[in-house]
Amino acid sequence: MRSLFAVKTFLYVLALAAFGYFAAASVGQAAPPVVPLADSVLMEVDWQDPQALPRRFRNHCYTDSFSGRPYCSDHCGGDYQVFYCSPQSFGCCRVGYGYCDWNGLLRCHP
Repeated sequence: MRSLFAVKTFLYVLALAAFGYFAAASVGQAAPPVVPLADSVLMEVDWQDPQALPRRFRNHCYTDSFSGRPYCSDHCGGDYQVFYCSPQSFGCCRVGYGYCDWNGLLRCHP
């Protein structure tokens, strides 16, 4: 009788320890921290707020009449928005049609 009680106690303690181990492991960090915008080399967005652009591109800024979001054109022309994906890839696309792909290159779709 005493050995049966010892086995049950051992299994109970073992189950409790396993539960504690898995509960503690799940509290860990789920994703890497987000890099601040100023330190980022690559920007993956489909719409860029004027504050996300480098200072030299923040001119000729307007508000889009359709979406109400602000954008800057930086000498691109009336219906164009300047996009900055990386120091090597930036330029003009029609408002709402530009985006930065996963490789950090500017893309403009029709």
